[in-house]
Amino acid sequence: MGMPALPAPDYPADVRARLDADADEVIARYPDSRSALLPLLHLVQAEDGHVTRTGIRFCAERLGLTTAEVTAVSTFYTMYRRAPGGDYQVGVCTNTLCAVLGGDAIFDELKHHLGVANGGTTEDGKVTLEHIECNAACDYAPVVMVNWEFFDNQTPESAKRLVDDLRAGRTVEPTRGAPLCTYKETARILAGFPDRRPGAVEAGGGAGSASLAGLRLARGEGGHRVVPPRGEPPQDERPAEHLSSHDAPQETSASDPAHPSGPVTEEGEE
Repeated sequence: MGMPALPAPDYPADVRARLDADADEVIARYPDSRSALLPLLHLVQAEDGHVTRTGIRFCAERLGLTTAEVTAVSTFYTMYRRAPGGDYQVGVCTNTLCAVLGGDAIFDELKHHLGVANGGTTEDGKVTLEHIECNAACDYAPVVMVNWEFFDNQTPESAKRLVDDLRAGRTVEPTRGAPLCTYKETARILAGFPDRRPGAVEAGGGAGSASLAGLRLARGEGGHRVVPPRGEPPQDERPAEHLSSHDAPQETSASDPAHPSGPVTEEGEE
């Protein structure tokens, strides 16, 4: 039999006191304390940069769970790191639409440019590169995310400039949403603590114009022209109507005058 695993060390007293105060605030939000596990995992990740054995022990003790239960959750969700990583987690979407529009090329270029494989971190500890699943920004494909902030409509060249700026400490502005911050700072925000950086709240993160195009069309905005069904007059010669009203079901006699339909008799004849 192998040697039993040593218990995870505790945080230093000052760090433990600070985390306990934060955990009290998080746990108080929930009627059942175990519901606080996800934000507590973000909290310890904000402290350590990834979910450590010490962080797992802390969460288990505070919530009355076993370390196995906490580990099971922390290894299920991809937003929890299992090992140390960089200050900036650069994710390249390689799902279908982003991939065919250039995501695969961006990912391959960045691996070569940074000298890392998927999940690898640069030697300076600045950037961790990974391929990611769809982030619901297909209308801005291909998309790169840095600490879960959007960088839309990327190319291999723009993505390489982006990671170079991150490594050099230059200011980088996401396409939309809040200003960029480090991975640890992002983790604390995800734990539910206010983002007190100037301008962060005002920046918002609403949908962009491409995402709202369908809504504008449904409302009749945008100055586009709808092609009418065969045999109907052009739109500008018809009374105003909902854009899709011509698609509504119609009686056969109206939609196909050559084959009018009438009531069906008991014998099954018209």
